[in-house]
Amino acid sequence: MRTRRRTGDENRPNYSGKHKAHGLLFLALTDEAGNLVWISAAKPGRSSEITAARHNRITTRLREARLGALADLGFVGLDDDPDDPVIVTGRRATRGHPLTDAQKEANRLVSRERAANEHGFTDLKNWRILTKVRMNARHATTLLRALLVLTNAEIQR
Repeated sequence: MRTRRRTGDENRPNYSGKHKAHGLLFLALTDEAGNLVWISAAKPGRSSEITAARHNRITTRLREARLGALADLGFVGLDDDPDDPVIVTGRRATRGHPLTDAQKEANRLVSRERAANEHGFTDLKNWRILTKVRMNARHATTLLRALLVLTNAEIQR
């Protein structure tokens, strides 16, 4: 989530070199209809998605709740149990090993199912106040969780 830049050394952790912008990172879980269910605490923009997921112990919590999740390619390698995967991601092609037709079709199926979940993120990002955030991650977490409640109330109408 892009944010406005605050001046000073305390805002440097919020700069993402990958996106070349200041921002905050948060993870969210949605149900199969795309309704937001949970939002993690906001992390500085320089954090990676998979590190934030490991810090929040997403796989352990999903396994305890007997739930599964579909994730994008940023989470490849998060679930280390190939016999009983909790998090399903697509496959990445490497320089020497292109994807087979079956793997490409599997990636299309995962992307198709994830499309509804992306709408949940869109509902949250429609709040224009998020583009104007100039606060640290702790205060942004409170704002995000309040917007989660408001988003769910707006959708339920």
